[in-house]
Amino acid sequence: MSEFKIRFRGIRGSYPVANEKFLKYGGNTACVEINIDGRIIILDSGTGLISLGDELMQNYINSGTTLSNRTPVNVSILLSHIHQDHISGIPFFAPLHVASTRVNLFGNPTNNSTLEDEISESLFNKTFPLNSSDISADVVCYDINETNIIIIKKDNTAILTNICELSNIKHNDEDIIISCYKSYAHPKHGVMIYRIEYKGKSLVYATDKESYIGGDVKLAKFARNCNCLIHDSQYTTEDYQSIYSPKQGFGHSTFEMARDVKKQTNAEKLVFYHYDPSYDDDKLDQIAEDIAEENLIFAKEGLEIIL
Repeated sequence: MSEFKIRFRGIRGSYPVANEKFLKYGGNTACVEINIDGRIIILDSGTGLISLGDELMQNYINSGTTLSNRTPVNVSILLSHIHQDHISGIPFFAPLHVASTRVNLFGNPTNNSTLEDEISESLFNKTFPLNSSDISADVVCYDINETNIIIIKKDNTAILTNICELSNIKHNDEDIIISCYKSYAHPKHGVMIYRIEYKGKSLVYATDKESYIGGDVKLAKFARNCNCLIHDSQYTTEDYQSIYSPKQGFGHSTFEMARDVKKQTNAEKLVFYHYDPSYDDDKLDQIAEDIAEENLIFAKEGLEIIL
């Protein structure tokens, strides 16, 4: 039977937290590992990416005794956007420093730039001891928009095509099909929402997305009948509507908003995700107790879901 496994590596928004009050759910920022029959797709690259890189590096070392007979690391990374909590793990991704590593990096560039230029300037050239040109791995950056479809073949080859051209591309049941659309409900430049499909199973990743009054018709259509919906849940309704420090317009949803989206999309499972960094284990436990329902899941670092 084909495996479609989801593992949460980082579940926080804004910035990482590290103390004893955050051990149950975890303190790393956004990163979700998808393993589909050995093909690794990574959703966002916050500090949660670092532990995944360490594991992939160890697997690489254990796969052979010499550089020539080890199995190279080959991954595809899908960025929702390039805010720091979604990209800060990239320079510390250990396989980047191995020449045989292949990384396909997909994202929607802003400011009339390219994704490669934005990553280079924001993470390496000005803020890190290494320039992007010093990286040993083969990193290929793809500028995408919502007209694009990504196909991941059985051999891990990534093909970027236009949705209108999909019928002209040879693909079969072993291919992973990834579609996307851009939501503008997050400042300054919006975010990419992704849908990953494989052999009748589907996952939708919708982080850093604020809800609309009456629901988001576009998201409801895009995520219709998915098996698993990972949705931004940064705030409680009380904090979102606070008279002292309201969060409306910050580009994030409440737990109740995420639950409403699950109903609108008829998603089988909903995973609450991208918690505010001030929400410690006790706070999240209380929220979970208050809204306990079947097929509502609170993301934790290390949590695995198999579709």
